[in-house]
Amino acid sequence: MDAMRAQATVCVQSGAPLMNIEMNMLMNMKLNRYMKTLVWCAIAILSWISAVHRASAQGQAEHVVVLVWDGMRPDFITPQYCPTLYSLATNGTFFRRNHCVFVSTTQANGAALATGSNPGRNGIQANVDFRPELNFLTTYASESLDAVRRGDLLTGGHYLTLPTLAETLQQAGIPTIIAGAKPVALFHDRSVKKDSEAAKKSVTLFEGKTIPRDLAASLAKVNDDKAFPTPITYPNLAQDNWTARSLLRSLWKNGVPKYTLLWLSEPDKSQHEHGIGSSNALVAIENSDKNLADVIKTLKEKGVYEKTDIFVVSDHGFSTITAGPDIEKILKQQKFSAGKKLEDPERGDVMVIGLGGSASFYVIERDEPVIRRLVEFLQTADFTGVIFSRLPIEGTFPLERVGYNSTNSTAPDVVISMRWNASRNDNGAPGMIISAGGTRGRGTHASLSRYDMNNTLVAAGPSIKKGQISDVPSGNIDLAPTILHLLGVKPIKPMDGRVLHEALVHSKEPAPKVNVKKLEATRETGLFRWTQYLQFSEVNGTFYFDEGNGEPALK
Repeated sequence: MDAMRAQATVCVQSGAPLMNIEMNMLMNMKLNRYMKTLVWCAIAILSWISAVHRASAQGQAEHVVVLVWDGMRPDFITPQYCPTLYSLATNGTFFRRNHCVFVSTTQANGAALATGSNPGRNGIQANVDFRPELNFLTTYASESLDAVRRGDLLTGGHYLTLPTLAETLQQAGIPTIIAGAKPVALFHDRSVKKDSEAAKKSVTLFEGKTIPRDLAASLAKVNDDKAFPTPITYPNLAQDNWTARSLLRSLWKNGVPKYTLLWLSEPDKSQHEHGIGSSNALVAIENSDKNLADVIKTLKEKGVYEKTDIFVVSDHGFSTITAGPDIEKILKQQKFSAGKKLEDPERGDVMVIGLGGSASFYVIERDEPVIRRLVEFLQTADFTGVIFSRLPIEGTFPLERVGYNSTNSTAPDVVISMRWNASRNDNGAPGMIISAGGTRGRGTHASLSRYDMNNTLVAAGPSIKKGQISDVPSGNIDLAPTILHLLGVKPIKPMDGRVLHEALVHSKEPAPKVNVKKLEATRETGLFRWTQYLQFSEVNGTFYFDEGNGEPALK
């Protein structure tokens, strides 16, 4: 027995398979039934220890939890306002050069996080969009339940044109839980028809609504018998706390699934209303940190914290508004037939969609002379930063340069990123921007400002390297392929993002190659010379947009 125990111990320490050795030992030993039972018990225990040892050595987690802090800038990760997140960042991996997709809005990045792909492939281009088949006369909110249901009805379930992370896991037999204080959470798992057993065991909570619908009563019960609170407050603590409690006290009541996403609305809400670095915004950050601490506490209470990889990500960064021009009014003064709502649209009318730090333009029937005249005017305007066009026009970049698809029937004709600079606001936060229809001093995003495009990503857990600050460019599109890799599931369709091997404990991938490039486009127009640039980073074939800006200058 001593010899057998010593041999088994060597197997455990080496990670070698035990079963063949175990069977050979038993076959060669003449033991009574009682002794054989003891031996089998010892073998079972040693096999379990071996499996745990191998899993630990490979840095494999059994659970993945993603928390989205909507609008969280990485330069606000400090021990003063978010000690829990700061601890994760210093003890796990902090991705210093993480990127959102353009446009840097919640819905575009909600879809990017869900699908691992850019707007040109996943079908969600911005918070507000224009598709005549969904709303003929005006724009619509892309994350609204009505738009999602209509979009899926018209496309046979392909409002998002690619499978989401949650859908992919469910197809692999893994149930998921999605919980969000904002409706964008619906993008991740929106179907009310559940075919597989894993899908039937999965839950989606978005802005107080649930799939399946009959869960609502149980969530109110763990929230002092109160329904999802309305209206929005600043800071929006009540909605975030209600959603977090619903997850931790009800949806996780019977165990933590392999994959969970919790989307918090702050500090986005408070930064929009009161500005970046304002007292309300800082309270919002503190509350998001408290909810993160509660997540960690619950994981520990359930005995799974040491087996869980945690990712904290934001959908985008943030900037401070310096001016808020009315672009619709300005275009009308230039004799364009433009509006945010078209009563009975005719050829050449311009639908104007203000997105904060960006604006998109749809020209009815793709009237080329109007598109060209619109671009020429924008190249002299004092609010334009970078221009992207479906048509090849001098002094612009094609839509494809930022992950759009010019051949898509839903693509806008022109997209602009508003002009920005690196000055500081009254609270000392850098990053100032001209906003489409914004209020000076408040916060916004959606531009190619480095302060909008550089967003938060922190990872910690058994699969993640400890104490690492990564300067390798990464992005929101990388989260889905990385999580699928950690859980051992292959994507249903190719993704634009990559697996973040540089942060994984036992990755055998070589150090990634990083290339940084800067494109410029110019045009002589009248008295002015228009110049714009776009800087992007490329890592092993994956592209991230760092920043872009432009301005006209007298010749």
